[in-house]
Amino acid sequence: MKHAPRILMIAAALLLAGMYLVPIWEISLEAPQYPEGIGMNIHLHTVRGEKPNDLANINGLNHYIGMKRIEPDSIAELKYMPYIVAAMILFALAAAFRRSRVLFLAWTLCMALLGVAGMVDFYIWEYDYGHDLDPRAAIKIPGMSYQPPLLGSEQILNFTATSLPGPGGFFAAGAVLAGAAAWYFSGRLKKKGAWNR
Repeated sequence: MKHAPRILMIAAALLLAGMYLVPIWEISLEAPQYPEGIGMNIHLHTVRGEKPNDLANINGLNHYIGMKRIEPDSIAELKYMPYIVAAMILFALAAAFRRSRVLFLAWTLCMALLGVAGMVDFYIWEYDYGHDLDPRAAIKIPGMSYQPPLLGSEQILNFTATSLPGPGGFFAAGAVLAGAAAWYFSGRLKKKGAWNR
């Protein structure tokens, strides 16, 4: 019990490290012409098709309705997200090393705020992606927008679009919970006189 807060903060750092290995968000599309579905996985540093040709197929479909191509190199967030996560890993390890309740709380609040900011930014990106359409598109439906759902499923023309966290998203949520638990348990230890910071 005495070392639980430090172990939890180290676990939080390891969970964040796992975000480099797996998608943080997944968007899939199902339609009669794609019975197996097509999808894209959003990683910390890039966007990839769920299957080898999926991203090209999504961009091809988007072209007909005037949506922008999804070009990972043009998405600014994918350039700096790996560095933000690296900084939060170092912050978690520093908090564990220092055994500081204040740092446990500060880290947890920072992670929670980054999560909220990330979701707001993702929503804004989706809104622009679904509303800023090329007026020269081959298919135009007055008043129609093609914004994917932020979370859950939505019908867009004959496609069912589903947007859900990937494993990396759950790793991030787990890291926040681990940080909150570290702060809570260090408080209990402090009441018993077993924690002095």
